[in-house]
Amino acid sequence: MEPEPQRIEVGSELDLHTFRPRDLPELLPAWFEECRRKGIREVRVVHGKGSGTLREGVHALLRQMPEVAEFQYPAGAGSGSWGATWVLLREERGTSDE
Repeated sequence: MEPEPQRIEVGSELDLHTFRPRDLPELLPAWFEECRRKGIREVRVVHGKGSGTLREGVHALLRQMPEVAEFQYPAGAGSGSWGATWVLLREERGTSDE
């Protein structure tokens, strides 16, 4: 029997260590959509340092997502360095920036 899924509070940090890489194409857009709905425009995506495969997959998705204004890698010494990426999201449609 599989354990019950745990509810995760969407916020300004997305730690991918608990997710499967195949979940990313659905996870990232859904997470960012909820962040934008909450008015969160800066998200730190923690992909880990490892081999770089997960990071490359995340960056490939970020480049394709219209809701991503830009992203910064590495995140910086105090923010996870090369194990994380900062993502700046566009404001939702209908706001003053668009």
